[in-house]
Amino acid sequence: MNQSLATRLWPQAADSLLAKTVLVLAGSLLLIASAKVQVPFWPVPMTMQTFVVLGIGAAYGARMAGITVATYLAQGAIGLPVFSAGGGIVLLAGPTGGYLLGFLAAAVLVGALADRGFCRTRLSTLAAFVAGTAVMFGMGVAWLTVLFGFETAITAGVLPFVTSEAVKIALAVAIFPLAWKLAKD
Repeated sequence: MNQSLATRLWPQAADSLLAKTVLVLAGSLLLIASAKVQVPFWPVPMTMQTFVVLGIGAAYGARMAGITVATYLAQGAIGLPVFSAGGGIVLLAGPTGGYLLGFLAAAVLVGALADRGFCRTRLSTLAAFVAGTAVMFGMGVAWLTVLFGFETAITAGVLPFVTSEAVKIALAVAIFPLAWKLAKD
């Protein structure tokens, strides 16, 4: 297994429970902040939450990414206002529930790819982030389809977000290979 970007930049995080805990809490806080801050964008305002979810996978690897996103979801499930719409188990069963659970699957997938050397080149970062985005949106659309039907799931749950997701993927393609380059020096 390859070393994660996080442990490359902070070697103590490979073996220290305290350092791993700090990474999990930092990732959770970053997810909370990314859910709350909206950037004006067309056709809908953009948050950086999906970027952060996949970025945690790319930086932490599968195991730590899974723990981090599961921690975030647990915080929301117990009622802490960590999601963009607040907190509570009801939000996990509502229209955004599929996307929220998709965060966990996508972070672990991108983390598993990063563990295998992805996210170090532009092409592999593109592949990992497209795959992670597909998982998030696939789970979100599946749940929206159950609630509202397929056509509504696509028109309300995917199409308004295509442009902003493309921007976030392009940002990842620029950032992660550069971060690995800087980490190697």
